Amino acid sequence: MTSLTGSGRAASADPVSDPPRRRPGLRRGAGHGSRPTWLLAVSTLVTAVLLLPLVFLLVEAKGAGAGTVASLILRPLTGQLLWNTVRLTVVVTALCAVLGTGAAWLVERTDLPGRRIWAVLLVVPLAIPDFVVSFGWASLSTGISGFKGAVLVMTLSVYPLVYLPVAASLRNADPALEEVAMNLGLGRLRTFWRVTLRQARVAILGGCLLVALGLLAEYGAFEILGYQTFTTEIFTEFSVSFNIPTASALSLVLIALGLLVLAGEAAVRGRGRGSRVDRMAQRSTGRHHLGRWTLPASAALGLLSALALGVPVGSAVYWWVTGTQHPFTGDSMLDATWHTALYSASAALLATCMALPVGILAVRHDGRMRRLLEGGAYLVLAMPGLVIALSLTYFSETYADSLWYQTAPMLVVTYAIMFFPLALVGVRASVAQAPPGLEEVAHSLGLGRPAVLWRVTRPLVAPGLAAAFCLVFLSAVTELTATLILVPTGVQTLATQFWNYQQNLAYGQAAPFALLMIAITAVPSYVLGRFFDRLPGRAAGQ
Repeated sequence: MTSLTGSGRAASADPVSDPPRRRPGLRRGAGHGSRPTWLLAVSTLVTAVLLLPLVFLLVEAKGAGAGTVASLILRPLTGQLLWNTVRLTVVVTALCAVLGTGAAWLVERTDLPGRRIWAVLLVVPLAIPDFVVSFGWASLSTGISGFKGAVLVMTLSVYPLVYLPVAASLRNADPALEEVAMNLGLGRLRTFWRVTLRQARVAILGGCLLVALGLLAEYGAFEILGYQTFTTEIFTEFSVSFNIPTASALSLVLIALGLLVLAGEAAVRGRGRGSRVDRMAQRSTGRHHLGRWTLPASAALGLLSALALGVPVGSAVYWWVTGTQHPFTGDSMLDATWHTALYSASAALLATCMALPVGILAVRHDGRMRRLLEGGAYLVLAMPGLVIALSLTYFSETYADSLWYQTAPMLVVTYAIMFFPLALVGVRASVAQAPPGLEEVAHSLGLGRPAVLWRVTRPLVAPGLAAAFCLVFLSAVTELTATLILVPTGVQTLATQFWNYQQNLAYGQAAPFALLMIAITAVPSYVLGRFFDRLPGRAAGQ
């Protein structure tokens, strides 16, 4: 999430054009000019593990032959999938940018009544799985399908990914810049466009990056809505037709799209900068008086919350109440809940530990290697969970005598790889706010790097570690495609139980599992909201 991870820069008093200035010591690790070898080695190892799915795809492509892969990619079907995927990604990302930024501005920069309540309601939809939102809409109306249905469902599902970082950025934006712009004769609209949005630009782009990459890898929601994308076709080729060369070729195209998204975001973002002139001189940001626009603004946010939160939850409750003649077994629900929580918590812990060295390297040091490692980490978001699951299975069977195949550890590792970029978001944001001077003092007192990491850095970045854990946990709870492939024999999770009932049109039996997933992920969603609520503006813009 580049809104939390790009290079921070202090803003000058010029609201229109202010050249970036390097803050002394920001890119130096604890007073040492050289990059720690151990940190680079661990980060490289983590990135290598993350890129195993790409290696798997390249091996499969090589086995099939360049000519075969080229013919598979150049089929008319690939062109249709490309059009479906790209247009959906562009439209949904643009809508999320508008909704997320607009909602964040209303909550953080105006005198809107009930701002604290809105801040919670606008984040809670992040706790609802995309395929549950699709289920909620599609089960109530057959008209919610295809491209329009996918746009509606995905926009309502993922706009909080833009709202959260933009709200944090606007909350701490320097009011002096807008005041100077107004004094220079810029009107409110031009000030908003040229100053306010520019301050939040990096946060907006970072949120859009996560939205776009998430859309490329989504499966369950599109399958329910009957909208064909690369991911749905890849799943069909892998698990139904068992056509691995075709699925691998399509996966390579999907990863290429992910690379284009990453490169495009980096090019548009440029060199980001923070929102305040000086953190020591922070003062409260002035709020705009809505006046006669208070009621329309409240109604707009109410409609957004009703569509994003009310419809999926209300639909699940409706089907649960009306479907009680199809009883479910309480033991199966408790068993699915236990396994879901266990696997998700284990994956969140593993991913957070993996993200810590990479986050420290990314913030404390600069250079081409750091950028390559970070870019490789974010590329994972564009890989379907199915590809990651099959790649680990391949390496297990080929090089490890089927070690961990169809076991809980492999599923946990798969989750950790899939959602590692989300863990990096929280870790990196907190590391960026940890004063390097404290680490320098610890070094000067004779502590080694591991001791400094454990006794100084770890307590400072604890809030970010908690946010990273919550991000991965709520994502793992609702993961579907990899779970369908790797879940241990005889074990079910809430997502797989829901999916099995939904596929059989047993909506009354599927609904309780949907509500349980929402209930479990609501707590980490609230924690995430609190984390971003307290996040300083510079981190939101980094």
